[in-house]
Amino acid sequence: METTFKNKVALVTGASSGIGKATALAFAKKGAKVVVVDWIENKDTMNLIKDLGGEAIFVKCDVSKAADVKAMVEKTMEAFGRLDYAFNNAGIEGKSAPIQDCTEENWDRTIGINLKGIWLCMKYEIPEMLKQGKGVIVNCSSVAGLVGFSGLPAYVASKHGVIGLTKTAALECAKLGIRVNAVCPGVIQTPMMDRITENKKEAVEQFTGLEPVGRFGLPEEIANTVVWLCSDEASFVTGHAMAVDGGFVAQ
Repeated sequence: METTFKNKVALVTGASSGIGKATALAFAKKGAKVVVVDWIENKDTMNLIKDLGGEAIFVKCDVSKAADVKAMVEKTMEAFGRLDYAFNNAGIEGKSAPIQDCTEENWDRTIGINLKGIWLCMKYEIPEMLKQGKGVIVNCSSVAGLVGFSGLPAYVASKHGVIGLTKTAALECAKLGIRVNAVCPGVIQTPMMDRITENKKEAVEQFTGLEPVGRFGLPEEIANTVVWLCSDEASFVTGHAMAVDGGFVAQ
């Protein structure tokens, strides 16, 4: 196991599958202790980290609930005594519908998890990082945070909001030893994408066609970007929304 992040602690929300799972494993491979966070317990990520010889705890958390997020950070500190890196990744796609047909329930749930959840995570993560004088936060936005998509008003609004929130946090923390960035994935092969396409050939081809590189991205490609943003190699990068999208927004 590499030791670049040895004795450091990385918290990853939405870590039971997809990008979150890949990122939790990437941190573990670098030697970090990992806080695996999700609203449902899936032992797969934990088992894979242990197979790597890593150390991890699982914390059940609904990121849209302040009490859950506060407890998440408290359990991290109780277990490891520090918090060096946070990848605030938990999110949902919500239900597809044009603006006039988007329900209030769908809007509130999507904004609650995707945007309020990011705010709550930073609200409780930043004070602990301030105590140690250093830390890095990466928030998960999307290419839908950089451009519009028809039929996903709540999702697009939430992901645009994540970028604005990230920039604000970065400015507030710029002289306090904490860097804050966002990653904006393109079309990535994840369980979320499987739900969207229903694994139908025509739908898969349609989404693949959106990518100039001609393929879906892999969760590991996003994970590697997150780990780099958390590393000292990215020490002058803050307030940035980094597209990792196969050229999607370059079109």
